[in-house]
Amino acid sequence: MVDFKAKLKDVPTDSGVYLMLDGQGEIIYVGKAKNLKNRLRSYFFNLAGRTAKVMAMLEHVDDFRYIICASEVDALVTENNLIKKHSPRYNILLKDDKAYPFLRIDMKQPYPRIDVVRKLKNDGAKYFGPYMQSVNVRDITELIHTAFCVRDCTRDLSKPSRPCLNRHLGRCLAPCSGEVSSEEYKKEMQKVIDFLRGNDREVERVLTARMKKFADEENFEVALNYRNKLQALEKIVRKQVSALPKDFNLDIFAFETNGVISAINMLIVRGGKLVGGENFTVSAADEDLASYIYQYYVNNAPLCDEIVTDGVEDAASLETAVCGLCVHTVRVIEPKQGVRKQLLELAHSNAYDAMVKHGTQDERKELRTHGAVKQLAELLGLKMLPNRIEGYDISHISGTDKVASMVVFEGGQPKKPHYRKFKIKTVEGNNDFACMKEVLTRRLNKLGDEDESFGTIPDLLLIDGGKGQLAYAKEAQADTGREDIEIISLAKREEEVFLGSDPTLPVILPKDSVALQLLQRVRDESHRFAITFHRNLRSKHLSESALKNIKGVGEKTASALIRKFGSVEDIRHKTADELAALDGISVAKAQYILDELNAQREAVENKNESPRG
Repeated sequence: MVDFKAKLKDVPTDSGVYLMLDGQGEIIYVGKAKNLKNRLRSYFFNLAGRTAKVMAMLEHVDDFRYIICASEVDALVTENNLIKKHSPRYNILLKDDKAYPFLRIDMKQPYPRIDVVRKLKNDGAKYFGPYMQSVNVRDITELIHTAFCVRDCTRDLSKPSRPCLNRHLGRCLAPCSGEVSSEEYKKEMQKVIDFLRGNDREVERVLTARMKKFADEENFEVALNYRNKLQALEKIVRKQVSALPKDFNLDIFAFETNGVISAINMLIVRGGKLVGGENFTVSAADEDLASYIYQYYVNNAPLCDEIVTDGVEDAASLETAVCGLCVHTVRVIEPKQGVRKQLLELAHSNAYDAMVKHGTQDERKELRTHGAVKQLAELLGLKMLPNRIEGYDISHISGTDKVASMVVFEGGQPKKPHYRKFKIKTVEGNNDFACMKEVLTRRLNKLGDEDESFGTIPDLLLIDGGKGQLAYAKEAQADTGREDIEIISLAKREEEVFLGSDPTLPVILPKDSVALQLLQRVRDESHRFAITFHRNLRSKHLSESALKNIKGVGEKTASALIRKFGSVEDIRHKTADELAALDGISVAKAQYILDELNAQREAVENKNESPRG
């Protein structure tokens, strides 16, 4: 493998493109940077804040190359060309045929028609769109031909011909018959253009009038058809975005990732209305949305006035590059407040929803369990997959009733029949470190035991705490001769992971990684299990103490009552006959015990209700 530290010394500070190569020399990632040296150094010597996918990619990087570019804009274009050429597996890749439909109207024609196209040309025609999966372009064209008398045929209009049925149905001005002038026809087509620009009031007026007309004529089937068209209008184009001018056209992009799966949401605002949107999920290491946005516009020339996003590192370069793909000015903005910020937050919500719901339920479960186990091994450099993880925690109040928990996760899922709990036996006072050492010593001494859980060798031990807890846990490993088992600790405040193999520096796992989420689940479950055990034990001790304070009730009787009925509160709700079912307790003694317990409760309640000075 290349000595990255030495090679980085020769990397320039110019802007450019870099290529990550694996051991076979295959390009696995292409990126751009304003400063090549700083960017490449951050990959190899500053992992904090990187996504899990980037860290996983670095495991396969054997070498890198770079190309110096004249500007950041050139770097963006070069990056896009290289991604198309090499299709690196850690880049966001758009298929070349991923082009959305547009509506095209060429007003230079004497009798223009509405065409559905997927490629934009600089031909002077008017284009509207794109229309994404949430909006069916066929519904739009059907609305147009229902409300406006424009042609949908491809007839040669150079000479008059007999009009089709649409003329008799009042759906077309029939330019084919020569009955309408080009100027009059274009006035009707201008109404269509106004509609596509956001003025849908005329369509609503026409559809409503026709619906009422046919309803009055008791032609309810046709009237119902117009009502359905009105409902389609409401669903498709009546989504006015408050506080946006009607001539505003925006494209909004948002990016979300969990470190393995990433999702991009694009929302389309045309004429001040939210008219479409789509999610795009990928498994890639890209952190800069600029690459995706530029790829998208190469296939779908921009019709928007503004690109709204917060996921690009160099908005100015992206803006220049996108403007080079169209004939008008497009601004790239990152909003801080207002309606654009609200739209961007909506896009983020859609992207996050697409990310967490990506794939089938089984696939999502696989990602959170076995996928998390595999990612944890990769990110921490473990010797083997941590299929069986045992988590430990200590619980007590000021050093009393000290207990510990052991929870088990196998394949990324809790294995509750293997949970075990401990009462601390040898530690005096409040000393969590010593408690952890005692618990680990006792547990590791039981390896090979007949008990199925204790007898199983764990792949990874997870200690709740920092370097201190980990140091004492490692002493337990040394004392029992089980230093072969990998061990880590997870500190709560910064979620730092300390490795037993090298506890000097913490590892910061990406907060979006399923690996960290798995460790958090194990840690939180061990904490819950320890707290529950401690509360139950403390409740039992308090209950036994309350019973032993009753004259004539000894330790043996108190323990028997607690074992049979649980807590003091449960005993209070029993009858004297139920208590007398225990050996050595008469009905009279049982009633005496109940009376004394109720007297204790009344005394506590009276004390709590008394006025305080």
